[in-house]
Amino acid sequence: MDLLQAIILAIVEGLTEFLPVSSTGHMILVADWLDIEEDDFTKLYIVVIQLGAILSVVVLYWRRFFKSLDFYYKLVVAFIPAVVLGLLFNDLIDRLLGSSLVVVVSLVAGGLILMKVDAWFGHHKREEIDYKTAFKIGMFQTLAMIPGVSRSGATIVGGMMQKLDRKTATEFSFFLAVPTMLGATVKKTWDFYQNGLELDARQMHLILVGNLVAFVVAMIAIKSFIHYVSNKGFKVFGIYRIILGLAVLAVLLINDGL
Repeated sequence: MDLLQAIILAIVEGLTEFLPVSSTGHMILVADWLDIEEDDFTKLYIVVIQLGAILSVVVLYWRRFFKSLDFYYKLVVAFIPAVVLGLLFNDLIDRLLGSSLVVVVSLVAGGLILMKVDAWFGHHKREEIDYKTAFKIGMFQTLAMIPGVSRSGATIVGGMMQKLDRKTATEFSFFLAVPTMLGATVKKTWDFYQNGLELDARQMHLILVGNLVAFVVAMIAIKSFIHYVSNKGFKVFGIYRIILGLAVLAVLLINDGL
């Protein structure tokens, strides 16, 4: 991976981390299109630069992070399912990270759901999140361990199914990204070093630049996304996912000579 490829992946991460379109799925596809070698560093990079994107949440919503301890308790409750299942299925998740076909199926299936989620649950007006609701949203988040599902998409849909309004469900999804992505970054980095690998100066530079780019781009994406979904809903993202998934499937079939 060279610097330009690293920057492109970081831009994709910043744009898609908080949209219900799957940032990991997009980065896997883009990495494949850019012919980036699928090695241990690439897999680490795809996870670690998400840290830059989630830091934008802390900056934009810093007042919420100092509001009360209850806020953190609910995040912990929602985070628990991802910790447990992430540890249990870590090897399977790692294998799936390189599968474009898994991403295609997830993109289309998620797109079909987003096409209907506003009609199903968009009329709800609830703004308060209790511990039971937080845990249920956390369960939905575990679906994002499948590349292409979209962590934000799964948690937003999960929140709306608990009768939260679109904005409340979306913002809680943003907040939940902080412990989730921080935990994923620590775990992936730990595994990298446990396997006897080390980051050289060039790789550390790529990670630093990638996080910075993802941070800046995500700041812009979050503001635009909140305004859009509060007024328009999620249908356009469902359409986008379906079109992208079918386009990628066509490319895969052509490449296989079918």
